[in-house]
Amino acid sequence: MIETKAQLEEAAGRIAALKEEIGRVIVGQHNAVEQLLWCLLAGGHALLEGIPGLGKTMLVRTVADCIALQFSRIQFTPDLMPSDITGTTLIDFGTQGSTAQRFQPGPIFGNLVLADEINRATPKTQSALLEAMQEGTVTAGGETHRLPKPFFVLATQNPIEQEGTYPLPEAQLDRFLLKIGVEFPTREELKQIVLRTTAASQPQAAAVVSAAELLELQSAVKQMLVADDVLDLAVKAVMMSHPQEPDAPEEIKRYVRFGAGPRALQAVISVSKVRALAAGRLYVSWQDIRLAAVPVLRHRIVLSYEAQAMGLTSDRMSESILAVIEAER
Repeated sequence: MIETKAQLEEAAGRIAALKEEIGRVIVGQHNAVEQLLWCLLAGGHALLEGIPGLGKTMLVRTVADCIALQFSRIQFTPDLMPSDITGTTLIDFGTQGSTAQRFQPGPIFGNLVLADEINRATPKTQSALLEAMQEGTVTAGGETHRLPKPFFVLATQNPIEQEGTYPLPEAQLDRFLLKIGVEFPTREELKQIVLRTTAASQPQAAAVVSAAELLELQSAVKQMLVADDVLDLAVKAVMMSHPQEPDAPEEIKRYVRFGAGPRALQAVISVSKVRALAAGRLYVSWQDIRLAAVPVLRHRIVLSYEAQAMGLTSDRMSESILAVIEAER
């Protein structure tokens, strides 16, 4: 509960310490690290996309170490079955022919679940995460089992144009709070990565925030205030992603098939509140909305075939929306 300025500064300090500790292990990737923390503090799930070898898995493991969470990894492959993720009901044979059913939890029962290369599995297997991500429960054998709290799914994905991958269904994509792009390192960062990974000893992340403290930070995030005029701007940004909206930019009307839904607005506000808390503010600003909008809308704006053929991106569509709003302010 944030009641004093000192408590606000303490919460902001915890977030800064968490980011600094991650930086001891992860070289560069400042945007990815920051956006991943937005996601965790907002209580959502994240999809990390980038070519192989950029340290996506290491980043997720490092975050789990820094927050002292129970880490679980699922390596997605084409032959992975839904029960391999959620768990299955087993039959125990006792004495004199007696039997009893027992649920064997799958790897989804963790605090931080790494769904590694999620787009390597078939859509049927990918959809096994839907209930867990949305409801925090798993249903198996007619019984519903509650997942531990906090609970996060951090999925990694190779670009879908690579061989042997399956695009994620739109319904599942919408469950991810953010889609985070993991960029190729600069030359200097590449040198630092090689020096760290080929040395005799490598830096290890220490736990700087407990699971209970993370839940406290999530609760504090919800207390951040959003003025009506700022909320109106966030609503406008989401609505303008729909091509049928009269005030949508011309690029949206021409190149977008479907815009973002209500979850996008929830995500923009949640992430903006995290930014406000990290900055030691009690209120959300337009700048918070602006920086949150692109990773929130990135996987929720569906482009037309013409736009895809031209190499246009949803990020460009988001930026065109934000540019119109800023010009009108």
